[in-house]
Amino acid sequence: MNVINTSVSLNISVVRPEYFFITGLSGIPYTRYHYIFLFCIYFIAVIGNCAVLVIIVVNRSLHSPKYISVFNLALADLGITNAQIPNIVRTFLFESQYISYNACLANMTFVYFFSGTQVLTLVVLAYDRFTAICLPLRYHAIVTNTVMFVVFSAIYALTAVMIIIMVYFISRLSFCKTNVIESYFCDHGPVYRLACNDNSNSASHAKLITGVYLLGPFPIIVISYLAIFLVLSKITNWEGCIKALRTCASHLLVVGLVYLPKTCIYIIAFTTYLSPNARIISSSLSYVIPPMLNPMIYVLNTAEIKDTIRKAFKNRSGPGVLN
Repeated sequence: MNVINTSVSLNISVVRPEYFFITGLSGIPYTRYHYIFLFCIYFIAVIGNCAVLVIIVVNRSLHSPKYISVFNLALADLGITNAQIPNIVRTFLFESQYISYNACLANMTFVYFFSGTQVLTLVVLAYDRFTAICLPLRYHAIVTNTVMFVVFSAIYALTAVMIIIMVYFISRLSFCKTNVIESYFCDHGPVYRLACNDNSNSASHAKLITGVYLLGPFPIIVISYLAIFLVLSKITNWEGCIKALRTCASHLLVVGLVYLPKTCIYIIAFTTYLSPNARIISSSLSYVIPPMLNPMIYVLNTAEIKDTIRKAFKNRSGPGVLN
């Protein structure tokens, strides 16, 4: 069996490996416990996000702009979980660290697509809270289901284009030196750095993706909450102020879960030495922990979802449709 396949087009030779060898988790002490922990995370994340999706679909009172955003967040979390953890668990169960070239590109596509939509959904939720608190009289005119449909269509289209370009640049790279990926999945950075030809397009696109999905959204969210806190500081009614803050609590917790771990990893990586094992473990957890906790946060902090669950338990003995 040949490990390297070569395709020639327009006098350009592209050397593609038949498979990649993922070594990210192989050197971690007590690897078995990490795999088991990830499997537990997967089980909880799938059940939790599926429950949120079903609750929002079934309960017509939740067919509102805010919960359209929550629905898309749960969908993105479910996508991230399924794009990463099953491949990791497969490695543990079958003791196979190999992944085919095409499967690697597919894995990269889905992980980055759902991660991108997750981050931009947090921006939409911040916009929803900003409008509801700072422009309450105009909220229902500005934030409508139609507007949310257009916004999320744009988010999915933008992310799809960004990821297609990313994968296209990867497909034009030659891998004639090694096919060993030092990560726990087909991560964009470790893959394009393996290339033995010019990878400047991939490197530039990586910076663009970082700007669009990490460095750009976070300041927008921070500015929106600064505006919210400024408005709330002028409210003399403390009960109204606390009620408004409670409506933001779920979103703030989710933003912290998604951004703080990734930000800390980047800061530590640039300022001090971070061992490969520590980097891989922290990176893997920063991807999979938020999808597990996000459903719990919205269920515990959202009265409408808790009321829907209570009604479901009360009516479990007889037929009925939640309204």
